Amino acid sequence: MQVTSTKIFGDYYNQDSDSQEYLIINFSPGYIPRNSRWRNNGISADFLGDYFATFFPGDEIPGSKIGKQETVKGSVSFIANELLENAMKYSLADSNLPISISLYMYNEKLVFVVTNHVSLATAENYQAYIKELLSSDPDEMLTNRLMKAGLENNSSGVGLLTIVNDYAAKLGWKFEKLVHPIDVLKLTITIQLEV
Repeated sequence: MQVTSTKIFGDYYNQDSDSQEYLIINFSPGYIPRNSRWRNNGISADFLGDYFATFFPGDEIPGSKIGKQETVKGSVSFIANELLENAMKYSLADSNLPISISLYMYNEKLVFVVTNHVSLATAENYQAYIKELLSSDPDEMLTNRLMKAGLENNSSGVGLLTIVNDYAAKLGWKFEKLVHPIDVLKLTITIQLEV
């Protein structure tokens, strides 16, 4: 796929090859209906959580009643599920362009990398949201979004804000405009989680 332009926002992490432990899962959005895909998101996210938790000791974290292993498992499962739900929800429904989630382990952090393909209109709306997120207080923005969600029965944007607020994660986005198919952008989001 040839790229005509690129826009990067936030703390985008350029993936390098120095991670010896990683998993990559690819999905074909057009293969089964989107409604059937939701259950698979949770299963895939839990698998990533279970897999990466095995690399951490079960020792308790100072000031916490749960061990590091359970913390990593829960954190990875939650973040992966949010990322997969967003990727499935906003990807081009009628395309056969893949969705992928990768998780890389480093000494002091885990890096999530999710790639999907979105329409030009979806990319523009998302970039406006990203600019708001980057220029606002994330805690205040989450509170406002939760109040708005309660009134409108729409929780859009709450998942990423929860990741920022609850996990102190660093988020980054890369939008790449493709030559073909026209008016399609490849979206890659990276999330860095310190462990």
